[in-house]
Amino acid sequence: MSMSTPGPERTPSSVKVDKTSGQGKPPVAKKTVASSKKAGPSRPTGKGKKVVTPVKVSGGRNWGPIAVAGVVVLLAVGIIGYGVFASVKGGGSWEDKVNAIEGVTDYRAQKNALIDSRNHKDGTLTYVTNPPVGGDHNPTWQNCMGDVYTEPIANEHAVHSLEHGAVWVTYKQGLAADQVAKLQAKVQGKDYMLMSPIANLDKNVSLQVWGYQLKLDNADDSRIDAFIKSARLNASMEPGAACSGGNTTSDPVAAATDATTGATGS
Repeated sequence: MSMSTPGPERTPSSVKVDKTSGQGKPPVAKKTVASSKKAGPSRPTGKGKKVVTPVKVSGGRNWGPIAVAGVVVLLAVGIIGYGVFASVKGGGSWEDKVNAIEGVTDYRAQKNALIDSRNHKDGTLTYVTNPPVGGDHNPTWQNCMGDVYTEPIANEHAVHSLEHGAVWVTYKQGLAADQVAKLQAKVQGKDYMLMSPIANLDKNVSLQVWGYQLKLDNADDSRIDAFIKSARLNASMEPGAACSGGNTTSDPVAAATDATTGATGS
């Protein structure tokens, strides 16, 4: 019997058989402990059980924000209250504002017939106060469009300007130049204002409107501005009457030709 020539040497393949799988059976995968358990937190039981401390929820109020809110409300009420008070206080009549200025004399309240009278008369007239604050006066008013007179002017013309609502700023003759300059700055170029020196004035400065007067020692006094602001034009006995077109000289009035009394106003 002939023997065939063997071919290339073949290496037999080997199959590894798991010890627990049995011969000829495919290996069985082992189950891990992790895959066999359900996901989720462990629940220890018995003697070693973990005690979970409950979270305590406070039932009390947080007073901090409440206190802040209360302070804000109180401040708001205070501000509003002061605003109302200031509004009421500042909302009075111009007469109230003038009378509220310390040192003002209210001649209107005195009901003096010689001051209240408003007749037009020629010639030199006598007045109750110096400077005058009202009474009969010359038919021509003194020009009061911010006019500054360096010499005394006729009372009779100036009182007529007061009737039209002007503020007459006067000062004692011989007052220091710097004081006069400060008064002039308040008058010059401003309508329904006029200024002049006055002989025998008992104070350095005197301001007049019809029926009201304020006398002061110094041209720096803040009451001057307050008086002008409150009384200018408001004190007019003839609202709308002009301050232009009046007398512009410092000459005294001419002597009266007769004792006839003119009509009231204008």
